Formats: sequence, structure tokens, C-alpha cells
Amino acid sequence: MTEKQSEKQNQSVLSFSLKDKNALYMSYMPFVENGGIFIPTPREYDIGQELFILLNLMAETERFPINGKVVWKTPPGSVGYRSTGIGIQFGEQDFAVKNKIETYLAGALESERPTYTM
Repeated sequence: MTEKQSEKQNQSVLSFSLKDKNALYMSYMPFVENGGIFIPTPREYDIGQELFILLNLMAETERFPINGKVVWKTPPGSVGYRSTGIGIQFGEQDFAVKNKIETYLAGALESERPTYTM
């Protein structure tokens, strides 16, 4: 997983890659309306802050543009040694990436394995 940060007129742009099914499973947030993705990062963001994300999934050549907002924060030193980071809720227009993720994770979404958020 990689994260790149740039500032453009006060809008944060993140580029994030999930290279395998386990990383995708750990990061996906199916319980969030419209779906969401957890991005490990030490950087501080505010709940409700809007972010633009370029998400690369597995071996896909195309990056998915997502206009999302921060709906989850895991601060440093959290209980259970969870990774520090943020959860980004997908917008209603991001149904294609949600469908693509859920296709990759077919059969695994009901798993009891822990993730970055649950």
C-alpha cells in the first residue's frame, strides 16, 4: 500500500494502491453507506473533510477517481494496535468502484477476520 499527498487549492488528493485481496479485505468498509475504504496514514484529517482519491485496485491498469469524505479516524496508539488512519466514504457516484471491490471480495465479506476498522 502506498500513499501520496499533495495539496491543491486546499483540496487534499491521495493516491492509494491495494495490491492484493488481503489488503483490499483489510481496507474495505462495507458497513459505510455507499461503501468506503480505510487508508493508513499518520496525517491528521477532520471528520467530514472532503478528499479526492485515486484508487488503484489489484492488477487494474485504471485508477478509480473517488470524491469522498472522512467518516472514520483511528488515532495513534489505538486499542488493539490498530493502524493509524482514516476511513473515506465513497460518494453516490462511486458505485463502480464499490461494485468492483465487492466483486473481488465475493465470499469474503461475511468473514469474521478482523480488518483495519472492525
